[in-house]
Amino acid sequence: MYNLKKKNLKIGILGGTFDPPHAGHLHISKIGIKKFKLNKLFWIIAKKNPLKKKPFLERKIRINLAKQITEKEKKITVKYLDKKIKSSDTFKILSYFRKKNKDMKIYFFIGADNLIKFHKWNNWKQIPKLAKLVVFARKNYTNKAFSSIASKKLLKNDWIYVDSKKIDISSSLIRKFW
Repeated sequence: MYNLKKKNLKIGILGGTFDPPHAGHLHISKIGIKKFKLNKLFWIIAKKNPLKKKPFLERKIRINLAKQITEKEKKITVKYLDKKIKSSDTFKILSYFRKKNKDMKIYFFIGADNLIKFHKWNNWKQIPKLAKLVVFARKNYTNKAFSSIASKKLLKNDWIYVDSKKIDISSSLIRKFW
């Protein structure tokens, strides 16, 4: 794994099932790397999202597709950590990274659609203690995201909303044509 012991390290984490990974994931990754001056961004592929049904594609296929999409991006590394930390839980993943280097700055990337259900995630109120929550705008989700339980309950300095150019693509849309 990337050397996480460096001083003044800034990393990003984009987690999910990536079912399948697509240009939208890559788009927000590139924006996040540049905006937050990240040394590294990790795409953490989860076996399954506990709030969704079983993934359409097998885990190995999703990992291989993610590696193909990111192969030219030196600052992006694709990882599967479920076996290593025995969980897909975001809080546990962030805790794993935090233990590697207590001083590093961690940014956790999600789409605005995820902020809407963020209050259903395990230990959701604790996540901002481990990482700065970065919410990327998604078409047709801004109003719902800003009126969500999480946006009202989290402190204003716990999260950042990034309203960049949106790519109108989603994994669920891709699966419809698969």
